[in-house]
Amino acid sequence: MVDENCSGVLIFCLFVQTREAKLDSITDIFRTMHVTAFGLHRLEATAPWGIKQENQTEEKVTPSDKKMPPTDLAHFAMLSRGNCWLSVEGIAEPIPLTGGDCFLLAKGTSIVLRDSPRTRPRWSFREIGAKANGNVALCGGGGAPTTVVCGSLSFDRASLRPITQLLPNFILMKADQARTLALHTTVQALASEMEEQAPGSEVVASRLAEVLFIQVLRAHIASGPERNEGWLRAIFDPQIGAALSAIHDRVNTPWTVESLAEAAGMSRSAFAARFKELLGQTPLEYVTEWRMQKAIQLLERRDKKLPEVARLVGYESDAAFSKAFKRVVRANPREYLRHGLKNPKSTEADHDQSR
Repeated sequence: MVDENCSGVLIFCLFVQTREAKLDSITDIFRTMHVTAFGLHRLEATAPWGIKQENQTEEKVTPSDKKMPPTDLAHFAMLSRGNCWLSVEGIAEPIPLTGGDCFLLAKGTSIVLRDSPRTRPRWSFREIGAKANGNVALCGGGGAPTTVVCGSLSFDRASLRPITQLLPNFILMKADQARTLALHTTVQALASEMEEQAPGSEVVASRLAEVLFIQVLRAHIASGPERNEGWLRAIFDPQIGAALSAIHDRVNTPWTVESLAEAAGMSRSAFAARFKELLGQTPLEYVTEWRMQKAIQLLERRDKKLPEVARLVGYESDAAFSKAFKRVVRANPREYLRHGLKNPKSTEADHDQSR
């Protein structure tokens, strides 16, 4: 026998399970991202100590020996014990860090991490990582201890453009900031995996680092100021944001400027002008580009035939899809699958144009 309260709960649960989920633009970009964490290590530093991360242009090599251009990389670090100072290229004053603080760097951003603003950096992160014993690296002069968990992130080609829309050169999340409880839980779990080194710890730590990346971006977006810049400004614009949500929620819809203007509740001309002002491209250019990002993601899974991929991203014929794909990606879908993984130049060019 079920009482009235339980009945209400059952009805609510059925409603939640059967309701069609609406996909927002930011969630769609998160889903498109494919992030791989590598080079994870725990830095045990004792004062005095200083480490630098310089603007690097050479290729990186992942543990699988795959060379990757710098556009595919970002770096993160989190302070799990002690205190230190962070100097970032382009920011005049050094930033004090305490336990629980976390930061994320896009490629090409130079930093110095040290026990005191007066300490000169003696090592690079690469040198410290090369001397690591397992996943633990030691440096310093034997004074006050500081523990920093560090790592790098690589992104597949389908993720590059979406990530450049969301990722600034530098993100700092302080331990006392709002909306960071989940982030701190992940930080603690990652630090624990790095310390215990139980069977499977490397796999768990890599997955946690990927989660951490999404959580840092999410907390950064929620923090407010960045909403007034670039793509995020468009997302949080009530009218243009409604059109973007419609595109990402129903990418295979045969969108026109008129139908998108209707979704935004604007006239056709006002919508087209506002969209171009905020995003730097026309509505249909955005639709086509996002369809190709989704197509790249689907193609790289290699579990769907070309006609199905074309249909899923809004094209009724293979020919129309292939023509649009080649215009955006600079290779047709079959060429992309055959040669694309070895030749990311076209995607890098698109990435550079988006910066």
